[in-house]
Amino acid sequence: WNGCTPTDLVFPFFLFAVGNALSFVVEKTGNSRLMLQKIFKRTILIFLIGLLLNWFPFVRWDSDVLVFKDLSKLRIMGVLQRIAFAYCGGALITYFFKPKTAFFIALGLLFSYWGILTAFGDLTLEGNAVRKLDLLVFTENHLYKGYESKILGKNIAFDPEGLLSCMPAIASVIFGFLAGKFIQTFGKTDFMLRRFIIAGIVLITSGLLWNLVFPINKPIWSGSYVFYTTGWAMLLLSIIFYVVEILKIDGWAEFFLVFGRNPLFIFVLSGVWVKLYALIRIGEVGFYSWFYKTGFQPLLGNYPGSLAFAIFHVLLFWLIGLALHRQKIYIKV
Repeated sequence: WNGCTPTDLVFPFFLFAVGNALSFVVEKTGNSRLMLQKIFKRTILIFLIGLLLNWFPFVRWDSDVLVFKDLSKLRIMGVLQRIAFAYCGGALITYFFKPKTAFFIALGLLFSYWGILTAFGDLTLEGNAVRKLDLLVFTENHLYKGYESKILGKNIAFDPEGLLSCMPAIASVIFGFLAGKFIQTFGKTDFMLRRFIIAGIVLITSGLLWNLVFPINKPIWSGSYVFYTTGWAMLLLSIIFYVVEILKIDGWAEFFLVFGRNPLFIFVLSGVWVKLYALIRIGEVGFYSWFYKTGFQPLLGNYPGSLAFAIFHVLLFWLIGLALHRQKIYIKV
C-alpha cells in the first residue's frame, strides 16, 4: 500500500512531462478566451476518451453469450480522466498566475490535501478520504475494485484515480511547468544542470522526510509521493540533458521519441488491444491468456516469459508509432 516501486514513477513522470510541455505552449499574452476554450476542450475530450476506454468493448461474456456491459457498473474515473483534471488545473493555474505564485499554490494544494485526509479519515485503504468522497459522489458501483482489503478479506471499491487525489496530481503538473520555465530562463547551461540536480536531491530528501508522517503512497497520491517522484523526474531529466546536450549522444533518443509523438493514441491503442484480446476466446480462455501461455511461457518460463510478452507488445506499439511518424500522422486533441 505504501512505498514507491520503479513502476510507480511512470504516471507522475508523465504528469511532470505534461507540465513541462505546458511551459512551452501557455502564453500569458494573447486571447484569453481562446486559450480557455482550448484548455476546456482538451480536458473534456481526454476525459471522454478515458470514459469510453473504460466502457470498451461495450460487451462482455456471460457464460457463452456476449451481452452488453451494464452502464450502472461503469467505472467513471481512470488514468486519462486523472490526466484531464490534472492538466486542466495545472493549465489554468499556470496561465493565470506567475510562476512564483503557481509554486506556492502547488504547495498549498499538497498541504491542504494532507489536512483534508487527516481531518476526514485516515491513510488506510479502507478509511481514506479519497475513497469516502468517491463513494459519496460516484457510489460503489462506479469505482475501481482491484484493491484487496486485508482487514475485510476481499476486494473493495477504491479508485486510485479518485476525485480528491486530483489535487496533488495538479501539483505534479505545476512542478513540471516550473521545471520547463527554469530551463527556458537559464538555457541549456551548466548552471541550469547543477540547479536541476540540487532541486531533485532536495525534493527527494523532502519526500523521504515527509514520508515519516505522510507516507509515500501512489494510490492516494500523497504529498510526499509528489515531492519524491518530482525529484526523481528532475534527476532523470538532468541525466538526459547531460547525455544529449553536453555529451552530444542523442541517437538512442529516437526510440523514445516515437512514443512521445503520439502518446495519447498509443496509450488508447494499448488499452483497446488488451481488451480485444480478452474478448476473443480460444476454447475456454481469452486470447490474451492463450497467447502468453502457448507462445511465451513454455519457451521462457513464468517471469522471463512475462517480461518477453511485455517487451513484444512495447515493440509492436513502437512499430505502429514509427509507421505513423513516417507518414507524418500525429493524433492530438
